[in-house]
Amino acid sequence: MKNRFLLTCILLLSLTGLSWNAQAEEAKGGLFVNLTTDDTWAAAKAIQFAHEKVLKRGYKPVAIWLNVRGIYLADKKRPSHVHGLMKEQGRSIQDMLQAFAKDGGLVIACAACSKAAGLTEDDFIAGVQMGNPDLVLGILFDPTVKTLSW
Repeated sequence: MKNRFLLTCILLLSLTGLSWNAQAEEAKGGLFVNLTTDDTWAAAKAIQFAHEKVLKRGYKPVAIWLNVRGIYLADKKRPSHVHGLMKEQGRSIQDMLQAFAKDGGLVIACAACSKAAGLTEDDFIAGVQMGNPDLVLGILFDPTVKTLSW
């Protein structure tokens, strides 16, 4: 009797897990990463998570919003640091942002932060677009999109 009860519990838990996974797959949404730092360790983790763990698993849209000091990560005039996390691959933060954009991720520069930093769209690496309220708010307030700050 104990074994039957245990097997029934295991079966119910596994069915619940399958149902949860199926619902999660059906309800895939996107991710909005609010990246406010130019610290390359934190930025590398944010970009890698958004790209490798979210975008490449089929979640969409996936956007990285560069604002506050994060805006400096996309400035093509600044040397792009190769952090320890990317040393073996020789990939810089700018390389990571461009690969993310190439795979369909959105890299959005905060317009107000860009202006405060003295940067224009021409100062940014390829794949970065200047943000505007319609673009940013359209993603940020999409009910299927989650927000994560770094």
